[in-house]
Amino acid sequence: MSEATVIERHKAAIHRNDISRPVKLAIELEVLTKETSFFDYGCGHGGDIKRLKHLGYKSKGWDPYYDPKKRRVNSDIVNLGYVLNVIEDPEERCEALLKAWELTNKVLIVSAQVLVNAPNSKTQLPYGDGIVTSRNTFQKYYDQEELKKFIDEVLKVDAIPVGLGIYFVFRDDNQKESFRLEWFRSGAIAPRIRIAGKKFEDYKELLAPLIKFYTKRGRLPVKEELAPQDEEKILLEIGSFRKAFKLILQATDEAEWDAIAYRRSLDIQVYLALTQFEKRPKFSELPSEIRHDIKAFFGTYQDACEVGDRKLFSLGQTEVLKAACKKSKIGKCTRGALYVHFSALGELDPILRIYEGCASRNFGRAEGATLIKLCIDEPRISYLFYPDFDVDPHPALKASISIHLQTFKVTRSDYSTRINPPILHRKETFVTTNYPRYEEFAELTRKEVELGLLDQKSEIGTRRGWEKCLAEKNVEIKGHQISVHD
Repeated sequence: MSEATVIERHKAAIHRNDISRPVKLAIELEVLTKETSFFDYGCGHGGDIKRLKHLGYKSKGWDPYYDPKKRRVNSDIVNLGYVLNVIEDPEERCEALLKAWELTNKVLIVSAQVLVNAPNSKTQLPYGDGIVTSRNTFQKYYDQEELKKFIDEVLKVDAIPVGLGIYFVFRDDNQKESFRLEWFRSGAIAPRIRIAGKKFEDYKELLAPLIKFYTKRGRLPVKEELAPQDEEKILLEIGSFRKAFKLILQATDEAEWDAIAYRRSLDIQVYLALTQFEKRPKFSELPSEIRHDIKAFFGTYQDACEVGDRKLFSLGQTEVLKAACKKSKIGKCTRGALYVHFSALGELDPILRIYEGCASRNFGRAEGATLIKLCIDEPRISYLFYPDFDVDPHPALKASISIHLQTFKVTRSDYSTRINPPILHRKETFVTTNYPRYEEFAELTRKEVELGLLDQKSEIGTRRGWEKCLAEKNVEIKGHQISVHD
């Protein structure tokens, strides 16, 4: 490149048809809410600001080219979205990051382009530590770990990955640790009411906050963990949380509450195991609600950490991982891997959840992924994309993202243009029995087995092989219904 080349940064701003991915993740993960204020630092054309305002969020922004006269204001959530990667001057990148952080009251969202598969160097013009595009804009492609290191070193923080090239930076350490734990939470639904006696009915509204709390945390609250008005009413009317919970147990199945508590204890094991990769917080540094969880389920912090560590270190033994995969009642286990639907991740054995966590703690989770592939013979986690999983009886693989846990190399493969892509069979094996369409999937598989459609495993794994099998058997599948022609 000529030294006279002038990079036209403003041309890197793109017009979007939807809220940007980092901001959408902040909403989905309940970091950005309608109660928080939002500021977009380097907002480009302002698409996120307009769409958030339309949805009822308190949203403002500033851009040095498109909106330079707007005032830069402190806000709860500040977004530095795909700005760092278009600044060709390393010192200016640091300055932009620091200025965005100065405006942040609670959480800074930082995103940048991350290198997955290396671009074709023959078509790229090098410039500084990046390249110049055909539109005369600059692009620096970070490695995921490189981006985290940059954020951490400039801001003196511990940024949390929530996706490829997307990090959340928390002002408050307690909020950060609570977020980490929520990341590994398995879903829970309050047990349904079976026998509602008169006393329960009389106190039903009063007991609702207690039911909600126990469903989330798997234990009874301690003083001041419920909203003051709710706590006061329960204690005044019933006397104690324990007495109040006895009324709930009379109307529900106690075993279901025990299962919720057990799953919550497993969530904490997964969380604590993965804190080994950072500086594990002292017990006193944990949020009070997590300290109460640990006391309720494990007694001491040391005991809880030892349980998590044993599971983490056991992953170094291939036989342990292989046994956990083979014993799993959820997912489809092959010789080389366990495949499980994303919605079932929280139902897996803690060892397998920790294994997946070794990838997601560094890279976040691949947004929109359908299946997770837990490899047995090598330390690799893959996220597989089947966007038509629910509606197509045998959906085709569209893309995959693989993360090698020793090299941290990320590889993306695109199958969307393949004429003969891999397809799925026996969809019910990847999900849990409470998945909304489980019975429909299972019934289709049952009929396919009866007709011998699944006998030739090596031949039906691709679209063409499957279509050939259907033609030979004179079978047609529409939706999840099978028709046999004479």
